[in-house]
Amino acid sequence: MQDVSPKRCSLSGTASVVGGCPDGGTDGEAPIGVATVPGETTDGSGQAPSAGSVAPPATASHRISTLGSGWARTSVNAPIFRKDALTSDAVEQYAAWYDDDAQVIVARRRLDEDAWTSQATGFSGRARDAHNTISLMLDGDGYLHLAWDHHGDPLHYARSLAPGGLVFSPPEPMLGTDEDRITYPEFLALPCGDLLFAYRHGRSGDGALVLDRYAIATRTWSRVQDALLDGQGERSAYWQLHADAAGTVHLSWLWRDSEDVTSNHDLHYARSTTGGTGWSDVRGVPATLPITAGNAPPVLAVPPGRNLINQTSLTADPEGVPAIAFYFRPAEGAITDIHVLSFEPGTGAWRLERVSRRGTDFELAGPGTKSLPISRPQIVHETRGRQRWLHVIYRDAEQHDRAVLASSERTVTEPTWTRSVLPGGPLDRWEPSFDSRLWRDHDRLHLYLQRVGQVDREGVDDDYPPTPVRVLEVALPAPRAVTPP
Repeated sequence: MQDVSPKRCSLSGTASVVGGCPDGGTDGEAPIGVATVPGETTDGSGQAPSAGSVAPPATASHRISTLGSGWARTSVNAPIFRKDALTSDAVEQYAAWYDDDAQVIVARRRLDEDAWTSQATGFSGRARDAHNTISLMLDGDGYLHLAWDHHGDPLHYARSLAPGGLVFSPPEPMLGTDEDRITYPEFLALPCGDLLFAYRHGRSGDGALVLDRYAIATRTWSRVQDALLDGQGERSAYWQLHADAAGTVHLSWLWRDSEDVTSNHDLHYARSTTGGTGWSDVRGVPATLPITAGNAPPVLAVPPGRNLINQTSLTADPEGVPAIAFYFRPAEGAITDIHVLSFEPGTGAWRLERVSRRGTDFELAGPGTKSLPISRPQIVHETRGRQRWLHVIYRDAEQHDRAVLASSERTVTEPTWTRSVLPGGPLDRWEPSFDSRLWRDHDRLHLYLQRVGQVDREGVDDDYPPTPVRVLEVALPAPRAVTPP
């Protein structure tokens, strides 16, 4: 294990204005940049989008390692909301998954090697429900934190007994309060070495986002927010979190008014520069806590019934300017596609761009885990000298259920998106998850890769055999030559 010397952690401070208007705006003004759904989106060229080709995989530039085999009768090992499936320091990488007996397996390797060492933890989960995922994260002292098997259930949490070790403590509480009905648990690593832990307390259509913090200085958990996003008994939020290199925590979410995914509506954004204690909009205007549907205007107004998918993903550039990836149907009669909504500080507006170019539509409806022709996307921001890039990863049935990488250079006048198929073959109902620490700290994009099945509405394909668990190290597009100033 590498000896990690984390930055000093802080729970207090003044929220900074990042990504606002050139004049910084005025305190007390209503949030700006609220986007509306246009009748037709473009890719920035001014032309209406049309179906486009996707380049074949360039396998020679990518690297795949195999860890073992895993449960594939549902998508429990490969939904979008695993935070994380993979986690790393500068030397070693760790992974977790369910094997075909629904046992929780953890594994470790050196980042410069392909061989993995795996071990059963003694824990198990109800892998027949795809909500009951495993989340794994490394703290700044090198201890692994593990949460698994949650769909409205009491907390299942353990910590490794030693830094970098694969042996865990017995299950233990964090705080013991509001830990009885947990869904969508996720860890977020802060640059200082501390962790945030977020989860829904309640149920779909009636839940609140709880936020806890683990301090490596004391090796204890504390409550940050009892209800950061509060559905007030009428709805629940579906969120994603991102911590940038400066420690700012970015949050995007939508609201769902019932268990039916058709009731998803409106995209929202907030940020915290204080470790989650205080929140503001993109201009730094303080948010009222708890955040509710009534006190936080959307950044993109989307009515129910527009195939807006829950669990958006988001990223931010080095200045903290956010970009959100999701899919929806922008207008009646349009095709459901991956989109990116990014904030433009120069104009104070949010810009909507179509990323995928699908030729067929589908209906997003009903409760439970869905079996869908397109996955929810992940998005990352990359800086290469003076160049800035956005990369979006998703799976598409129109590309034979293979993983697709869409990339867009942002330092050109009119950004466009190029798409290429990643190696790894058909993945059926896989959704992307990546090693967030490795990407943030070392600019290396590693994806958890596994072909998995999923029958609609929590169905199980008992004839689906176990499949290889793999890690794909993605080689990103070559940078454009830049003439020195």
